[in-house]
Amino acid sequence: MLACTRRNVANVFNAARRSMGTTTVTSPAPPSVTLADVAPDFNTSFSQDPVYLELATPLIPKSNDVSPEQNVLALDPTVFRHPIRRDILHLCVTHHRDGLRQGTASTKTRGEVRGSGIKIRPQKGSGKARLGDGQSPMLRGGGIAFGPKPRDFSTKLPRKVIEMGMRVALSAKVKEQKLAAVSRLGWPSGKTRHLSHRIDNLGWRKTLFVTGEEEIPAGLERAMRNIPSVSLISSDKLTVYDIVKWPRLVMDLKALEYFEKTLCKQTGLVA
Repeated sequence: MLACTRRNVANVFNAARRSMGTTTVTSPAPPSVTLADVAPDFNTSFSQDPVYLELATPLIPKSNDVSPEQNVLALDPTVFRHPIRRDILHLCVTHHRDGLRQGTASTKTRGEVRGSGIKIRPQKGSGKARLGDGQSPMLRGGGIAFGPKPRDFSTKLPRKVIEMGMRVALSAKVKEQKLAAVSRLGWPSGKTRHLSHRIDNLGWRKTLFVTGEEEIPAGLERAMRNIPSVSLISSDKLTVYDIVKWPRLVMDLKALEYFEKTLCKQTGLVA
């Protein structure tokens, strides 16, 4: 009886399958993808138009100087209009700060602490915990377990990443309008008071001055030495950390030329 029932059910399903027939479902064709859809748009990342920057009033104005509004600089967009990459800035700043760490912290282990190596009390019979010598890290005055030892904290970072960090940092200053350019940087005397008044008049407090000269002007360096919240550095010693740390940068023309020469990147665009 059970076998007969199974054959009847099978016959019913076979008849239903033959009555329904087979239908073919055609799926829509996948959309065509071209190289332009997946390739990055270099024209958007690096525009061919130069970055225009007006010259600011120098520290020592001269009568034959042209007004700053009439002098406009055309800067390389691959250096001063780089896409902002916060991750690259973080890598460069961390790399720089790692190199500043002294790494001189040191502690004594149980083998370096002064004292006798005799066992404090017998292993058994006292009813107390087992103890060895007096230099055990569990005891007061004993050694330090896993304490710091002198080491080198400096890390390595590829040169191209550091160069990209310089482009990103300079581009961020230009975007924030915190980068000023002057025709020259100099001061006739080493008097701090007069230079301090001039900096206050220009509103250049909390400013890092960058010069491209091979030798930093002696009068400017001496006068700026005792002024708080300002500093002077040469272009070859400028780092990403310095650019991020200081709220404002003031560069002379030679410093801008130095960065355009050392950080210029060929994008392969056809003019």
